[in-house]
Amino acid sequence: MDLNLTEEHKMIRKMVRQFAEKEVAPIAAEMDEKAEVPFENIKKMGELGLMGLTVSEEYGGAGMDTVSYCIATEEISKACASTAIVMGVQNSLVCHGIEKFGTEDQKQRFLVPLAEGKLIGAFALTEPEAGSDAAAQKTTMVLDGDEYVVNGAKNFITSGGFADVILLFGMTDKSKGYRGTTALLVEKGTPGFSVGKEENKLGIRASDTSELVFEDCRVPVANRLGEEGQGFKIAMTDLDAGRISVAAQALGIAEAAYEAALEYAKTRVQFGQPIAKFQGIQWMLADMATRIEASRLLVYNAALAKDRAKETGARYSKEAAMAKLYASETASWVTDLAIQIHGGYGYVKDYPVERYYRDARITRLYEGTSEILRIVIASQILR
Repeated sequence: MDLNLTEEHKMIRKMVRQFAEKEVAPIAAEMDEKAEVPFENIKKMGELGLMGLTVSEEYGGAGMDTVSYCIATEEISKACASTAIVMGVQNSLVCHGIEKFGTEDQKQRFLVPLAEGKLIGAFALTEPEAGSDAAAQKTTMVLDGDEYVVNGAKNFITSGGFADVILLFGMTDKSKGYRGTTALLVEKGTPGFSVGKEENKLGIRASDTSELVFEDCRVPVANRLGEEGQGFKIAMTDLDAGRISVAAQALGIAEAAYEAALEYAKTRVQFGQPIAKFQGIQWMLADMATRIEASRLLVYNAALAKDRAKETGARYSKEAAMAKLYASETASWVTDLAIQIHGGYGYVKDYPVERYYRDARITRLYEGTSEILRIVIASQILR
């Protein structure tokens, strides 16, 4: 495997890094403190093509490969993990699903404006009593003529409070279990659809995480994604892509924390010399750098597996799960050590490592907990 980045990859990294350093990083702490979504930067990401980076050019996207997408996610995440997850849901969960399973009409109505950043999407699978056990969801979709009547509630939905399009999953036939799950594209403003509670979170506070409520919400059959009963397959396919995205997000958070700790260790003087001179600190930094590099290799390997799957049709569930599992746990571990290296200063908001620590924690939960990912990996290697 060639581990060297192409010139296109280097160009993407340079472009996104410049944008992240100039536009995203300067307001990240303020947006986190206020728990405000940086809508202006999201709009700018759309203009740069980042909201549909891997979508085909014929549908308004940039047509880039998944490694390019991971590089972009990594760079945005180093500046602001909250901004990165809005971009991640848009690309990996919403656009990916519509491009793979949507009709031509759905691609023109939804995918094109989503890829161009003119619409924002959300992925609504989780319910109060159906988190890791996605097949236990209670939202119902009852066919009535040429419409589905939807009733139920979703929670912990990223971008749910302001999304224009919701990729919603529910049960059309509970007797079939997960095979009775169907996916619908629900547009903002549809009667019967409302936004409920907005969560007050530990981390990624500059992203919106909301409850969605559906009360006799009527959605046209024309907005059904895939066939009736195909929803679980669509959700799991999207989550494979989403796990690569979260792995890249975790990698970016870890890199930011490591770079902050490295710089601090070089300049913080104790006992008459920079603390980077002490072996205890050196070993921390060495281990941080090593685990970050290992995470990067797993992330890029999963990205390459996803791109190969376009040609072969093979699943990349194991590679995606491994990348997210290792990168997310690395992010938590690295950010914890970054605070340790900063000492008391790492515990206050004057330094960004406390935000990195809080942001890292969610990467072990959403789009598959570490425990679920271990089950996915084990199921693949025990076949």
